[in-house]
Amino acid sequence: MKRISDAMESQLNAQLTRELEASQYYLSLSAWAEVKGFPGIAKFLFTHSNEERGHALKFFTYINQRGGHARIHALPTPAGDPETLLALFESILNQEVNNSDEIGKLVDLALEERDHATNSFLQWFVTEQLEEEALINNVLDQLKVIGNEKADRGGLYEFDRNIQSIHQEFSNG
Repeated sequence: MKRISDAMESQLNAQLTRELEASQYYLSLSAWAEVKGFPGIAKFLFTHSNEERGHALKFFTYINQRGGHARIHALPTPAGDPETLLALFESILNQEVNNSDEIGKLVDLALEERDHATNSFLQWFVTEQLEEEALINNVLDQLKVIGNEKADRGGLYEFDRNIQSIHQEFSNG
């Protein structure tokens, strides 16, 4: 028996696609970081790619469990390579903020439809997005402290080595 509206099913499927698009975007950025000689940042981004895929699978499972039909749509090619690490993480923050906005729209729809199960399901994503935005803002703050990438390669070397611990701080805190 289908326990979500057609509108909710459509919007959840759109979010499933956005999560897969984010996964592909992080993977693309991971390749760029690796080629540029930042193995720690590459690993950080690869880990986030896997996390985003996991988020997509949560939507996939939820849609099907509620009697809907999870659908996978074509993904656009990720944006081109960033010019700098600062630009890379600014683009990630923008992507995460947009994703938070889309999750908010889903919550609004769930509340409008009085779909308590979907609202409950979405609350995990609301919390996750708060954590993701805080993490990326922290990364950006640290990059800004380092300053001009060309002027302080030593600072970037340390940042690259320590980015996994930044991620762990936010995941465990």
